[in-house]
Amino acid sequence: MALKKGVDVKPASGKLGILLPGMGAVATTFIAGVQAVRKGIGKPIGSLTQLGHIRIGKRTDNKNLKISEYVSLAKLDEIVFGGWDIFPENAYQAAVKAGVLDAKHLDALKEDLEAIKPMPAVFEQAYVKKLNGPNVKKGTSKMHLAEQLMEDIKSFKEKNGCDRLVAVWCGSTEVYRTPGEVHSSLAKFEQALKDSHDDIAPSQIYAYACLKMGVPYANGAPNLSVDTPALLELARKQGLPITGKDFKTGQTLMKTILAPGFKARMLGLEGWYSTNILGNRDGEVLDDPESFKSKEVSKLGVIDHILQPELYPDLYGNISHVVRINYYPPRGDNKEGWDNIDIVGWLGYPMQIKVNFLCRDSILAAPIVLDLALFMDFAQRAGMSGIQEWLSFYWKSPMTPEGLYPEHDLFIQLMKLKNTLRYTKGDELITHLGAEYYD
Repeated sequence: MALKKGVDVKPASGKLGILLPGMGAVATTFIAGVQAVRKGIGKPIGSLTQLGHIRIGKRTDNKNLKISEYVSLAKLDEIVFGGWDIFPENAYQAAVKAGVLDAKHLDALKEDLEAIKPMPAVFEQAYVKKLNGPNVKKGTSKMHLAEQLMEDIKSFKEKNGCDRLVAVWCGSTEVYRTPGEVHSSLAKFEQALKDSHDDIAPSQIYAYACLKMGVPYANGAPNLSVDTPALLELARKQGLPITGKDFKTGQTLMKTILAPGFKARMLGLEGWYSTNILGNRDGEVLDDPESFKSKEVSKLGVIDHILQPELYPDLYGNISHVVRINYYPPRGDNKEGWDNIDIVGWLGYPMQIKVNFLCRDSILAAPIVLDLALFMDFAQRAGMSGIQEWLSFYWKSPMTPEGLYPEHDLFIQLMKLKNTLRYTKGDELITHLGAEYYD
């Protein structure tokens, strides 16, 4: 749906419910973080919606507003949390088990976190082979499971007095699949749900249920999930925004920062070797080759799209790009990413860059979940439906309308995001031409 310039955005009044399929390390770090900010015992570092500013007008106007004051976003005090998980532990127990946050934060939030208990999840062992848990739904068909999720959504909204809902997938990476015939149209997808077709993954059942219930949906993993013609058709039919996929956190974040710099300076690239070690549930799941394939496809696409080898064959026409992920339990959630980058300079002389990023995966993902939830709610109130390309900033593998390649350059992505916000307000877009000096 085309966006009109200067939109009458509905106010962010009342409670916003954020539904999280998958309440492990990422989801509990996000929930606890928002509660910590509410209580004044933490700062929302990493969140564009909470800390970011946006320039309006000419540089000489010196008008830089906080994004949260410029556009209508839900306030943190108005957020309610819910979700599903295959493990029955409440958010406090799950956060302790995840080992991301220290006791100084969790103990202060214990009562609030204990009140958040996951609803039984839709789960199929064939799609996440390394995990199994007891808190799962049983149904006569995949459509029956979808209907149970819809009932959960309805009950959650009523019980918590929510005016609006959004959903952000925070579950594990499913095994790699490409879209099939059952995904080609909504009618075929719904029949396949009734038939419990093998090609319909749990994440797709969540996406279907959310969209049917009028809930905007963001996909935080590299699974197909909402990224099929059938569910795009449903999103359009329902007038809902969708976005994905795969949170851009550690190593890929570094790639989308560094690769645009190489291209800007016309430095060549011969090879980029990336390896990761991590020990959380994500690492355990990715130890399965089929789940790793989903992640590998998501990670490998970034460099090609940024560097455009078809335009610069001498610089980027023969890159050796290798990605490895290794499960190493002692590391926990503190993922370590090593990159060896072989670049080429003047007259073809080789140089190397080494990056060792000791990152905290869920710490980087939590503010992304917050921003996506708030921006997707904004998009819904602004009447924006279908794929939200302006949120590519947050994704390893951004969804795009058919026939368009994704934009991966972090800085172009940020410009597109801010210009979309300006556009909804009817303000001039910032092009950095410096035209104010030549009027």
